[in-house]
Amino acid sequence: MKIKKTKSRSKAAQEIDLTPKDNKESWVYSKTVKQHFFHPQNLVMDASKITDYDGLGMVGSPACGDVMKVWIKVNKKEDRITSMQWQTFGCGSAIGATSMLSIMVTENKGMKINDALKIKPQDITKRLDGLPMRKIHCSVLGDKALRSAINNYFLKSGQKKRLIEESKRLIDKIAKVTDSDIEEAVLDGALTLEAVQKKTKVGIGNPSVIPEVKQLIRFYREKYFN
Repeated sequence: MKIKKTKSRSKAAQEIDLTPKDNKESWVYSKTVKQHFFHPQNLVMDASKITDYDGLGMVGSPACGDVMKVWIKVNKKEDRITSMQWQTFGCGSAIGATSMLSIMVTENKGMKINDALKIKPQDITKRLDGLPMRKIHCSVLGDKALRSAINNYFLKSGQKKRLIEESKRLIDKIAKVTDSDIEEAVLDGALTLEAVQKKTKVGIGNPSVIPEVKQLIRFYREKYFN
């Protein structure tokens, strides 16, 4: 591992080059990721002070040990998210990704809830100017916690018909594969991407979903097989 020191940065802010010698994949974070890691937007330091919110969501990822909590405020007349605050015990990638997500859903007077529900990890990664492949799964935490908070808002506001069933979320629109299909494949013994693809065809015609599929495989392996 190489650490490139600069005169203007503290030791904590040194740029770390984790590029494997036998692999061309770079693990160096983009400037945008580092900006959101060192200066996270809408981060909550003391959760006890958050009392005015319309929805609260929390998720945990056994794949990397991260936990994410999200609070949202909604303009009920326009069905827009006007505020998203968050707290995490996650890694730098999770912090950077969720900071960016909080900007995405609140910019331009706030995003419509239906549009916010369509946000994918790839959308967040693109706004961050990329993430190392081994850290893509960290960008899943924020959007899952956001959907959990939106579900909580639907419950509190009496909109039960709008509740999202996460267990049946469509992952691959081309192959029509849901996260429930991936979970069943793992339970049937498919513990690698190749094995899951053999059972479900997920990602074969739509490779953009593969990072999320890998994260789900790790999640279900940890959940059921420790």
